[in-house]
Amino acid sequence: MTETSIVREVTGGVMRITLNRPDVLNSFHMAMGRALQAALDEAAAPSVRAVLLTGAGRAFCAGQDLGSVSLDDPAGLPDLGNVVRDLWNPIIRRIRQLEKPVIAAVNGVAAGAGANVALACDIVLASRSASFIQAFSKLGIIPDSGGTFFLPRLVGTARATALMFLGDKVPAAQAAEWGMIWRVCEPETLLAEAEALALQLAAQPTRGFALTKQAINASVTRDVVAQLDEEERLQREAGRTQDFVEGIRAFLEKRTPEFRGE
Repeated sequence: MTETSIVREVTGGVMRITLNRPDVLNSFHMAMGRALQAALDEAAAPSVRAVLLTGAGRAFCAGQDLGSVSLDDPAGLPDLGNVVRDLWNPIIRRIRQLEKPVIAAVNGVAAGAGANVALACDIVLASRSASFIQAFSKLGIIPDSGGTFFLPRLVGTARATALMFLGDKVPAAQAAEWGMIWRVCEPETLLAEAEALALQLAAQPTRGFALTKQAINASVTRDVVAQLDEEERLQREAGRTQDFVEGIRAFLEKRTPEFRGE
């Protein structure tokens, strides 16, 4: 029987992607990584207006499946740089470059690369029972999947360094208090709240969201003067969209706008 490590379905313009290896806490091998990359590519279709990423079972994602790593290959130890290049980096790039909102519903533990995949998403909701762990130090390796980029910007260098060195578990409530995630939900309502949020965003001017993501991505490498120029460029583009025209017309006509992401 073929393993379906990634399950996706589209409803109401929302693509729900479920990491589906619950027996190993949704940890990744290369085939699963390729499947998620393919799902995120499919999410670029115009019919998809928002993406919801979650995990099956009691975990969101435990990162790399260590059982798939061979230490006894006669050729030597595995090249972890190749794993990062071929599996994890393409996932993070797709999330950040996807021109629509990506919501993570963290239903349980998010460890190692699994934590950093969640943090790369645009909005993160987490179950009160969920936790985030930078588990890399326990294996003598460095945080990857954007961890050294996103975490210091979310919680500050001091906290990020301690979390990366110590590998401490961060409960969802603490993650929200530190600004690592947006909101904590009760376990029984997490998915419903995440789906409602995704549907809400899918009905909004998603072309504007795409341009906003571009601005956020650009801001980390620019000074304020360059960022003001970038805002000018992107606002010019936003002002030429059909969603902008619809938004103005709906405001003047005192009705609810019907955005199409165009």
